[in-house]
Amino acid sequence: MAMASVKTQAISGVSASVENKVMTVYPSMACTGLGRALGGLYDSIPIKINGIKLSNLLFPLPLSPIALVIYFWLKVFGNKYVLTNRSLQVWQGIGTKMRTQVPLAEISEIDVVHLTGQAFYKAGDLVLFGPKGERLLRLGGIPRPDVFRQAILKARDARTQSDSALA
Repeated sequence: MAMASVKTQAISGVSASVENKVMTVYPSMACTGLGRALGGLYDSIPIKINGIKLSNLLFPLPLSPIALVIYFWLKVFGNKYVLTNRSLQVWQGIGTKMRTQVPLAEISEIDVVHLTGQAFYKAGDLVLFGPKGERLLRLGGIPRPDVFRQAILKARDARTQSDSALA
């Protein structure tokens, strides 16, 4: 029985000539002013009862209808952030409309900014800068922003190494 020759890939399913999705992130309620206000309120009373903040016991349940409205509004009208092997894209939450994109090669630095009220959600904003220090994009309310920041930086490094190897 003859074996067919198979072209091997460095990363299974990833090709240097095709754009592939690496990761998709949906922003939390911490990307809105009202969501940050709720997060600040949920963290406002530091007194703990059995290890749980008193404000976490008092406020979330009565304010859950407001939180649900914000959540569904973000799912319908908000954004999602898609990291590919070539770019970082901002898409409409539901639908097929890309709002903007930044090629990975243009990203030189990413700062994590924590706004008041985002700590409750373990979220923050990512600010992307270009090689001349210009602000390219701000991604608001990213859950665990350090993880997404590292994924973007690794994808950028892989892209630049791949481009230089192909050149």
